[in-house]
Amino acid sequence: MRAARGESQEARVRSHRSRRSVGNAAIAGVTVLALGSGAWLLSSGAETHAPPQPSAAQSGPRSIAPRSATPALPPSPPDRIRIPSIRVDAPLMGLGLTRTGSLDVPPAERKNLAGWYEAGTTPGETGTAIVAGHVDNTEGPAVFYHLGALKKGSTIEVERRDGGTALFSVDAVEVYDAKAFPDKKVYGPAPRPELRVITCGGGYSRTTGYQGNVVVFAHLTGSR
Repeated sequence: MRAARGESQEARVRSHRSRRSVGNAAIAGVTVLALGSGAWLLSSGAETHAPPQPSAAQSGPRSIAPRSATPALPPSPPDRIRIPSIRVDAPLMGLGLTRTGSLDVPPAERKNLAGWYEAGTTPGETGTAIVAGHVDNTEGPAVFYHLGALKKGSTIEVERRDGGTALFSVDAVEVYDAKAFPDKKVYGPAPRPELRVITCGGGYSRTTGYQGNVVVFAHLTGSR
């Protein structure tokens, strides 16, 4: 009976990982995310109120990330994200896909709210977990307005529903034009627990809004 229970548990783990893999693959063809309209910039002056953008010094290596010495955590939905260096402390909601297959976004009117792709990897388990949030709304800066100012080595904390907190270290902060968004690099599988945090960024057009996305790449370095 013990062997049977062990086999059943192993099967459940394989099934879970398979579902996560399929979930992440569903957004592998998505390009730009509409995480800020920029309407506030039009009324306040884009030149003086544009969100910070990452510098070339914050770009990461192009090679595949190695396996981490930090043990992966078991699956658990996240409830909150904190990025102390840019004063982010926000609840997380689950995000799905829109009818067109793009990642849905949190309600724009809730400025201090981010979301995670709940059909994909949970933050802390092996693979690529996705978190997204607005850079602004019609009233002003939103939860990830300062994401482009984040530096390599900064810490990202994700509170999980199991009572633990996953700790991630930032590997790179990059900005991509919508026409050259690297879907596979951002959404693709990883051999270790990794996190992507995404918001709008890049150039700004009065007619079409933000022209790309700021993406933070991070990996699990501990938990508490």
